[in-house]
Amino acid sequence: MNLPPVAPGSKTRLKLWLRLLKATQLIENDLRENLRVEYGTTLPRFDVMAALYRHPDGLRMSALSAALRVSNGNVTGIVDRLESEGLVQRQPVKDDRRAMLACLTDDGRTRFEEIAHAHEGWVNAFLSSLPEDEAARVNDDLSAITAHLEKERRP
Repeated sequence: MNLPPVAPGSKTRLKLWLRLLKATQLIENDLRENLRVEYGTTLPRFDVMAALYRHPDGLRMSALSAALRVSNGNVTGIVDRLESEGLVQRQPVKDDRRAMLACLTDDGRTRFEEIAHAHEGWVNAFLSSLPEDEAARVNDDLSAITAHLEKERRP
């Protein structure tokens, strides 16, 4: 089998990918644990609340699952639990009886703001070894990579 030649810099980029992946996994694992221990919640619940927080008028369930890139079934189960706790409410969409709009309740907004504040502090602590100007540079670099990858996927 003839393999294509290895491109210059490919080993460096492979190492970068592996380090990004490892750092992401370490941070995500710590975030999951902190959310569980400190707030009795999960990262998917936090993500649903964050999406709804960004849309104060609510989101259709289908738009919520699309925004989070998960199935409708996953979102429905999470919204069911958040609704039973009084953090989310569902209401029918006026011009589409089949669709439901999910939005945070006042208690849900307050709870999310509390958790989001802690989440920001945790992430800041995890990345505190990186000076702010360096973090800004890495952020710009990763934004450029993301934009390139998204451009490549467009039809």
